[in-house]
Amino acid sequence: MTERTHTAHVAEQFGAQAAAYVASAVHAAGADLDRIGVLVGAMPGAAVLDLGCGGGHVAFTAAAAGARVTAYDLSPDMLAAVAAEASRRGLTGIETRQGAAESLPFADAAFDAVLTRYSAHHWRDVPAALAEVRRVLRPGGLLVVSDIVAAEDPLLDTHLQAVELLRDTSHVRDYRLSEWRAMLGAAGFAPGAVLESRPYMEFATWIARMRTPNAHVAAIRALQAVAPAEVAAHFRIEPDGSFLLDSALIEARPA
Repeated sequence: MTERTHTAHVAEQFGAQAAAYVASAVHAAGADLDRIGVLVGAMPGAAVLDLGCGGGHVAFTAAAAGARVTAYDLSPDMLAAVAAEASRRGLTGIETRQGAAESLPFADAAFDAVLTRYSAHHWRDVPAALAEVRRVLRPGGLLVVSDIVAAEDPLLDTHLQAVELLRDTSHVRDYRLSEWRAMLGAAGFAPGAVLESRPYMEFATWIARMRTPNAHVAAIRALQAVAPAEVAAHFRIEPDGSFLLDSALIEARPA
């Protein structure tokens, strides 16, 4: 059996699907993305790091709001797709850099804002990544973390992590809001405003984006079929497997 690191697995998983994430309607819109646009728009000419940029939607939003953006990701294929889409949109304020969230190749206090969206649940070591973010963020700078979050209820948490891992084997964890607040505090941040939302996952496109194997799709559907009433109600699981997730955008600044 060929050995590979988690970092290599994430890059492999998402590199193959770069175009799908650039084109994803779920990732291209949302109240959290709108909020990011407002926050960056209030910082004219800001130097912004899009950490774990994925399909580039945060980078596009920040650049359109006037920021100078570094789109940073593990996957060279994803970065190439982001650069191509930025060129197509005429967004000249975006550069790309490749690497892991836990090791940022940037100088201390290099950025006015660090933004990350739908990425942190793949990071191998979130506390290490947040320590790096704290280092590269200028005093008084802004950190925005937007991601899928787990419920505080262990029953709901367990179901979420199970279906996430079956859908995408590079998944690590969707953290609870209480966990995010604790990790941010430990890294030297003061967590601020939180914007919560419930994005709708249309099942067919949700699995297609990740090329989920048929056996794993069947396992997800089997878990949904036997889910307790509390789980089915919370996630609003539909007959075709579509459901709602919990998402949160957290604004934070160095304490």
